[in-house]
Amino acid sequence: MFRFLRVNMATKSCVFEEIPAEYAGLGGRGLTSTIVAREVDPLCTPLGPHNKLVFAPGLLGATNSPNANRISVGCKSPLTEGIKESNSGGQPGGHLAKLGIMAIIVEDMATEGEWWQLEVNKDSAQLVPSTVAGLNNFDAVEKLVEQYGKECSYVSIGRAGEFKLTAASIAFTDRELRPMRHAGRGGVGAVMGSKGLKAIIINPEGGKNHPLADEAAFRDASKRFAKALMDHPVTGKGLAEYGTAVLVNILHEAGGLPTRNFTSGQFEGHENVSGERMNQLTKERGGEGAVAHGCMSGCIIRCSGLYPNKQGKLISKWPEYETLWCFGPHCGIDDLDLIAQYDHICDDTGVDTIDVGVAIGVAMAGGGIPKGDAQAVLRVMNEISEGTPLGRIIGCGTATTGRVFGVRRVPCVKGQSLPAYDPRAVKGVGVTYATTPMGADHTAGYSVTANILSCGGTVDPLKKEGQIELSRNLQIATASVDSVGLCLFTAFAILDVADALPAIVDMLNAKFGWQLTGDDVVTLGQRILSTEVDFNRRTGITEAADRLPDFFQDEELPPHNTKFDITHEELKTTFNWIK
Repeated sequence: MFRFLRVNMATKSCVFEEIPAEYAGLGGRGLTSTIVAREVDPLCTPLGPHNKLVFAPGLLGATNSPNANRISVGCKSPLTEGIKESNSGGQPGGHLAKLGIMAIIVEDMATEGEWWQLEVNKDSAQLVPSTVAGLNNFDAVEKLVEQYGKECSYVSIGRAGEFKLTAASIAFTDRELRPMRHAGRGGVGAVMGSKGLKAIIINPEGGKNHPLADEAAFRDASKRFAKALMDHPVTGKGLAEYGTAVLVNILHEAGGLPTRNFTSGQFEGHENVSGERMNQLTKERGGEGAVAHGCMSGCIIRCSGLYPNKQGKLISKWPEYETLWCFGPHCGIDDLDLIAQYDHICDDTGVDTIDVGVAIGVAMAGGGIPKGDAQAVLRVMNEISEGTPLGRIIGCGTATTGRVFGVRRVPCVKGQSLPAYDPRAVKGVGVTYATTPMGADHTAGYSVTANILSCGGTVDPLKKEGQIELSRNLQIATASVDSVGLCLFTAFAILDVADALPAIVDMLNAKFGWQLTGDDVVTLGQRILSTEVDFNRRTGITEAADRLPDFFQDEELPPHNTKFDITHEELKTTFNWIK
């Protein structure tokens, strides 16, 4: 019923195989990280033939569970040089699960200069010469749809992935066949480009939701989980109304909105780039705009609205909070329409909005781009696709940009840029940035929940007490959520609604005939993190890398004038079960 698809880019073989026993019971991030840890030489060159690229839907994919069709992408990262799991919505995760494919494992490399696309059907898979090489994502998908039809879903890289830029992303089509959902972080698009794989076409015809061990129990648990999501004010209302951009004003008020390359925690133009403003303009302009839009089948949270220009024509999906922040407050820009254009360019060219947006702000700090010049940013963004020297520098992310422009204050951990929460004012997320095996990544342990939003309890964001335990518990839980295939935003309900986690456990048991308990979810998360930390240690990434840049300890952040005061020795206790 369930199987792997192993694709060798050198020999062009595509082989379905039974899932080895050591991978049983794993999905999503648990599967990608375990395959990478077992099958990839930790000392290999990330853009060379010995790296592997793994796509894996979650354990609850292809079921009637709400918000369970996300997909994980894993490899050795060319950005961090460590293990990477990058997560995306869209349709491909659910389609792979319906076909019974628990992982696509892409191995080796095609001959330099060759571009191939992978056709995946119910009973067959083959590599064929690509018909869309050299195109960015929107044009590529439009041409693929003409070739393969509207019932398929599509995975692709833009020109940034073809250039093998280390901030390159992988695009996944949404329900309307727009390549606007991305596995953004860690340079996974560069790895796909290094393989010579331009696109994947997934035809779900003949696929189906797989037989459940206990249909009645699954149906009951699914309804309970849906109720938990709809009853919670964040997942039931707030995200649909304002998207993740609801956080702009909240973080500004909390003094944790990093502004002008992390020199302040507040931005005077915050209201112009807020979720409230985005909601208002979407409604006023109408046209192709829409509030409350889901990116994948089964989504009931519907946070990915559609943002129109003044003429009502679609510019982009609603930019995520992190995207609004890095191109907005971080760069001193408060033009929402231009930020939406930057977001569209990132989706089209195929780059991570966070690493590219933070790189722009760092280039401003180093004199490479005029500070706060929104039109100059637009020109630079277009240069990524053109492959100019400056475009390639920015497209390789913040760490590279900081070195090129001689900037001292470069907000990165393990080569990956910090997202939109200043660790001096939101200290729990600072612990996550420092210690996650993924490089700075807010989604790895979203301590903003208790630090700012009072979800799952309250931990004072300005004090060090309780932050390590908070981050630890959330990192464990997140690893499990990513393995199940659930949207990360379900965590709000999981933290606050007593029946949410039991409902997830009951769905897993009802699907597979297991006898899991809540403790098993914790054990799974710990197992995944242990696997990821071990891979990083074998690459040479030691505990010395589990820390923030010096300026977070040295410089006070207005308006609270606080520093990140959690010591390296204290950070080393985060994964206290690993000996």
